[in-house]
Amino acid sequence: MAERQEAVRHMVIERRQHVTESRPLLERRRELRALDEALTALRDTRDGVPQVPRGGLLVFTGPGGMGKTALLAQARSRALAQGVTVLSGCGGRNEQELAFRVVRRLLQPALAAMDGGELRAFLGSWYDVVAAALGLEAVPGPHVPDPSGVREGLDWVVTRLAVRKAPLVLLLDDLHWADVESLDWLTSFAPRVADLPLLIVLAHRPDDLPREAEPLRALPGRLGTRPYALEPLTAEGVARIVRDEVGDEAEDEFCEECRQVTGGSPFEAVELAIRLGERNLRGTRHELRAMRDLAAALKGRGLIERLHALGTSAVRFAYAAAVLGESVSQELAATIAVVGSEAAAEATERLRAARILAEDDGTGDGLAFVHPLIATTVYRSIPPALRVGLHNRAAEAVRAAGFGPAAAARHLLEVPCDGRVEAVACLREAAREYMRAGAPEAARRLLTRALQEPPPPEQRAELLHELASSTFLIKPTATVAHLREALAEPGLEPELRASVVYRLTQALAHIDEVAEAAAVAADEARRTRHPRIRLRMLADHFVWSSYRTDEPDPAARSRKLARLAARVAGRGLEERYILGLRAWEAVVCGEPRHTALEYAERALRGGLSWTDENRGFEVPVAVAMVFLYADRPRRAEELFSKGMAECEAKGWRGSHLALGQTLAGYIRYRRGSLAEAENLVREGLRIADRVEGAVPAQWFAVGILIQTLLARGRTAAARRIADHHRYGGPAPNAVIYPDPRTVYAELLLAEGRADEAAALLHAVGDWLDGREWRNPAWCAWQSGLASALARSAPDRAVRHAQDAVKRARDFGAASAIGQALHTLAEVTGGPASLDLHAEAVGHLEQSPAAYELARALVGHGAALSRTGQLQEAADRLYRGLEGAVHCGAEALAVRARNELAAAGLRSLPLRYTQTDTLTAPEREAAELTVRGGVHGGDRREAAPHGAGRTPSALLGLPQDRHGRLGPGGRTGVVSPAAAVRRRVTG
Repeated sequence: MAERQEAVRHMVIERRQHVTESRPLLERRRELRALDEALTALRDTRDGVPQVPRGGLLVFTGPGGMGKTALLAQARSRALAQGVTVLSGCGGRNEQELAFRVVRRLLQPALAAMDGGELRAFLGSWYDVVAAALGLEAVPGPHVPDPSGVREGLDWVVTRLAVRKAPLVLLLDDLHWADVESLDWLTSFAPRVADLPLLIVLAHRPDDLPREAEPLRALPGRLGTRPYALEPLTAEGVARIVRDEVGDEAEDEFCEECRQVTGGSPFEAVELAIRLGERNLRGTRHELRAMRDLAAALKGRGLIERLHALGTSAVRFAYAAAVLGESVSQELAATIAVVGSEAAAEATERLRAARILAEDDGTGDGLAFVHPLIATTVYRSIPPALRVGLHNRAAEAVRAAGFGPAAAARHLLEVPCDGRVEAVACLREAAREYMRAGAPEAARRLLTRALQEPPPPEQRAELLHELASSTFLIKPTATVAHLREALAEPGLEPELRASVVYRLTQALAHIDEVAEAAAVAADEARRTRHPRIRLRMLADHFVWSSYRTDEPDPAARSRKLARLAARVAGRGLEERYILGLRAWEAVVCGEPRHTALEYAERALRGGLSWTDENRGFEVPVAVAMVFLYADRPRRAEELFSKGMAECEAKGWRGSHLALGQTLAGYIRYRRGSLAEAENLVREGLRIADRVEGAVPAQWFAVGILIQTLLARGRTAAARRIADHHRYGGPAPNAVIYPDPRTVYAELLLAEGRADEAAALLHAVGDWLDGREWRNPAWCAWQSGLASALARSAPDRAVRHAQDAVKRARDFGAASAIGQALHTLAEVTGGPASLDLHAEAVGHLEQSPAAYELARALVGHGAALSRTGQLQEAADRLYRGLEGAVHCGAEALAVRARNELAAAGLRSLPLRYTQTDTLTAPEREAAELTVRGGVHGGDRREAAPHGAGRTPSALLGLPQDRHGRLGPGGRTGVVSPAAAVRRRVTG
């Protein structure tokens, strides 16, 4: 509770916004009209007529003093007058190093009003992801979300606020001083406003935008709008301001000179007019010199001279306020300025009277500079040595006041390095906060500075490790350098060294140096004397070696892995990783299916987390894929769902989620749910495209998407995807599945370029046979090559297809056997192919591969039709057509209809719609169960394709040797009917 109260106190302090005087805006009709129109569009009625509320974006730009803040104040007052909720934030000149500072200022007022329970309910599962970024916890939690996860969480927060408080206006001022993290979120979220009851109003100085804020310039264009560039006031506008203060008798010449000296700046014109009134000037030509003196004191040297005239205490207090930045506490500024409370109060009054400082939101103890131009001028006037001292005192004071390490660290960045242990500790603590807030770039800046301090020798390796973690997603090459430097430090503690080595292998793989990653892990395994660490390093070595495309002796590595896996029991995580790798190796090498499944189940018994920061998720993903290739896709889906939920809970929504989403789509593709697969894979590709460094995830997604589009008969769309992503060119030096060259050969075949496909598949076959990876369930290159050679070299095509069948039988998955038999039947042709077609259908009916079954049925039906067996052909073609429509395989459905028409047969109404998501065995099990209430555990049901086809068998449910349904146990199954009901209802 105390931590919560402290966090809320920070929120209340941070939410203060400086309120400027209310004055009429001159010569801003265009901007005010746009503002009124945007506010009107937010309402659900216009002139009493119902309308759909429409969000929008307004951007006001111009140099300092052009009235941007005044326009935002008008936006606030007009919105509030219409009952619209308003949240506001602004950038601070000295606060760009504070990650998510602008976001916190914007959102904390709305969130601070909620108690702890209400806040958690409001944010739901996003709480742990965004709490640190929003400053909702005084002590951040243990999770380290990735930046994209935090951005999505902030999207959720603002979307919920927009709906809950609709309509909502967000005002963001001085964005040229906003922190990078807030800008990144804003530029990614703003395009969504059109679909929300939300108006975003931005203001910035275009000439002062840093390089990191360049996306802000393009934001209006992305939304079909344009920024409103504020123009200087005309002579008439300045004259109006001057005469409002000194009287209507002010002469035109005098007013024109006022415009000249102020440049038409509304801020300077107002400030000058106020001082003219205070001096009781009347605006005559005889007072021009006095006016010019007053104008000179508004900015630059004249402003500083005016400040110094207020006395030493006022100067020191103003300097301290400028160092602190926005929302200055009088007590804190007095501490930094080293002035007593009475002197501070007197200085405050003098600075207020001189219109240098003003009350901030009327709380009485909060202060702000009247205008950012004044704050900038004062800060720049501080002598360098004194400025350093003030920042140093500010770091100590804000930490002592309870504002946390991040607030102190931004001041330490302005202080020269001096080898102070406490400075290093503060910077590292603040960096950890930023990492938990999803701001690795901010953490990198602080850790780089801590390294320069420098730290004590015994802390250097640990600090380098932390620095490498912060740069991993930003600059992996720098990560490699930092980690190698850490490994060179003497006396590295074993656990820290193991963590450094693991992170180094990850970074090397990230930059496509997979061979080096494998070598580093192997060297460390030989070096360490700790058995558990040695086993862990061996597991890492096996991981990266198996992902190498240029592994020199994969057979030797495979044998070594098999020997090691035979000796371990799966007691610890290291042993379970070995077992998981052994299961994957069994799949790609084409060992019997039951062998791979046995190792996979053993690996899972103690759990395999997808989000262990010191392990990676390559092995858990591989284990899940074992079940897919072994015809147990529902088990694979279960593991993927659990793993992706784990990633989402930790805010890992970058490459982890992209790959998880993509491979979940791949499972759907292999099951034959092509439309659903396409949607999932496109979403995975969308995530991968926006995540820096997610190149492997992109290759996975593009390959699976091409395969899915080809299965749907959308060859042109597949070609566009391939060309856009340069698929078919050089691939990463890492194993990708499905194999990119094999997928590209499928595309070439679909385009009728059989010779090119054959050449590519020959090369794939040589590579895979060299690795002894012989499983057509994992890579069906032989079937593709047989299809490519069918016309030009039919005998070779048959031989390749026969070998593919043999390898598939060795593995034992019904889907792989059926697909290989189907290809063999197609390249064999004639009456001799009929038995092969029938056998292919039989195997595929036992598998979850609904699309491949539909293909085999259509192929078998076409072959039967050509031999005059029309009744049998009709059955196959009708069932194939139903399957094709069910799967979303449009071209296959067209082929089935054409074959029916060619045989003189008419299409019948389909029993299953395309939205039906049951596979063929599941549908047949449902039908068998419904007919007479057959229970798979009670008696067997005669089946058209052989005995023993019970609902339990069709669903792959556990049975005893008599065919009775086994106990639910781990699967929780009660009966086939219940399983089907659950499948149908979701």
